[in-house]
Amino acid sequence: MARARGTQRACSGRLTVLTRVDPLADARGRLVGLDDADAPVTAPVIVGCSGGPDSTALLALVADRGLAPIAVHVDHGLRDGSADEADAVAALAATLGTAFDARRVDVGRGGNLEARARTARYAALDTAADDHGASAVLVGHTADDQAETVVLALLRGSAASGLAGMAVRRDRIIRPLLRLRRAETEAICLGLGLEPVRDPSNDDVSLRRAWVRHEVLPLLGVGAGRDLVPVLTRQAEVLRTENEFLDALASTAWPPASGAAPVSGAAPAAPLARLPVALARRAVRCWLGAPPPSLDEVERVLAVARGDARATELAGGRHVRRSGGHLVLTVPQ
Repeated sequence: MARARGTQRACSGRLTVLTRVDPLADARGRLVGLDDADAPVTAPVIVGCSGGPDSTALLALVADRGLAPIAVHVDHGLRDGSADEADAVAALAATLGTAFDARRVDVGRGGNLEARARTARYAALDTAADDHGASAVLVGHTADDQAETVVLALLRGSAASGLAGMAVRRDRIIRPLLRLRRAETEAICLGLGLEPVRDPSNDDVSLRRAWVRHEVLPLLGVGAGRDLVPVLTRQAEVLRTENEFLDALASTAWPPASGAAPVSGAAPAAPLARLPVALARRAVRCWLGAPPPSLDEVERVLAVARGDARATELAGGRHVRRSGGHLVLTVPQ
């Protein structure tokens, strides 16, 4: 459980460290996503906090920055003792002088557990942001997490959007630690005298991310003779920049801004069918939004646009049909 060893206190919303060496000094200048002039981050903010090293370090850094963080612990109820971790995060928040909020979600057993738990967690954090009037939801993903995400996307056969990894900012979700390594967040906790929560699922290699973390990436690093995390995170950053540019082109190409659609969520089929296939695929992905469609789903939508099929079902209960020369997207309420 996260325990404080009495080496720090909070004063006027900023963390004051009572040691000669400031454990936060090296990390302060490498936080990302907090200084966007178009969408400034203002107090208060939500910090998704499991009590692990990454989210503990993030909470300390955000408190130090004076953003009045609210540490939100989300209990998925998937293992014994998970409720006790909320108490540990509450104690951590008290030590750092921040507010605390506990949320419980019902994920349930079944397939695709990691994805469903992630979806439920973000929904809970989003609700907490609304409840507290927060400007942003901050989560503690590091460069190591980014590298793992790229490898997982590769294993799924993802397109460039998947290989681009996690964005620094997506709506009000911000990942300030994407330039820090996991070892650095551990060092911050050690320097502040904090003992993080240790989630046993992080070591369970039957879970795909843990398998990539503990077995796949280390083995690839040995074979490559180098640390692959900087390589993969740099690749993700390049691909994300290119992907955002190409998505903007695709969204401009289709659906057209002019011309009234017969119903909401409809777009003309013929202009899409005439686009070069690479641009058409991107345009469909942008039009469909979340959850991101697979390549097979995109191809089925294009078949409907060409008139080769009348309709298709997509993930998330979505439905695309052709009517009066338009593609009509139906999303479950």
